[in-house]
Amino acid sequence: MPNHERRDDEKRILVIGLGRFGSSLALELARRGWEVLGMDSNPRLVQTYADALTHTVIADSTDEEALRQVGAHQFARAVVAIGTHLEESILTTSLLVDMGVGNIWAKATSRRHGRILEQVGAHHVVLPEHDMGERVAHLVSGRMLDYVELEEGFALGKTKAPKELLGRTLQETRVRQRYGITVVSVKRVGASFTYATQETILHKGDQIVVAGRTDDVERFAESQRP
Repeated sequence: MPNHERRDDEKRILVIGLGRFGSSLALELARRGWEVLGMDSNPRLVQTYADALTHTVIADSTDEEALRQVGAHQFARAVVAIGTHLEESILTTSLLVDMGVGNIWAKATSRRHGRILEQVGAHHVVLPEHDMGERVAHLVSGRMLDYVELEEGFALGKTKAPKELLGRTLQETRVRQRYGITVVSVKRVGASFTYATQETILHKGDQIVVAGRTDDVERFAESQRP
């Protein structure tokens, strides 16, 4: 690894853990033109992705000296994608924090695991299985076409424009006052999504993206069920 100063704007990232989550993330970043160093203690996984990633290395991420040898302290961004071994995940995250890595994403397998990662200094914690399960539950149980919770208590939902909002401007529908949500974008049939304004008029077949408190987004979607 070249010995140069760490810069926040460089498209370089360290991904520790090349299981299903870590490898998918690393491969997508590489596809987008990022320089990716993939690290795992499993030689088979490292060999699998050696040709697809910029650099790969077999190393124990709980060993501070091993992290320094691969230049972990030179990265502005790192992802700790270790999921099955909680102690390794927590210790690795803690070492990266001590090294001054300024933007650390860590995978958690439970909310308790996530809280511990936050306590040791992870800047972002993701719960892939939990988040996907929650998202699918919303899609299955309501009229949502897509659903993303941006953070605890705030969400985006995609749904078909309900009949009661058709043919009038969004200002006239008073949807924000009635439901506490904001229509942020609209997609006409055969067109792409575009920003919505108070003067936007919805038509039959339109898809809309709404934003608001999670409870309000859910209540709006439920209210549109037949």
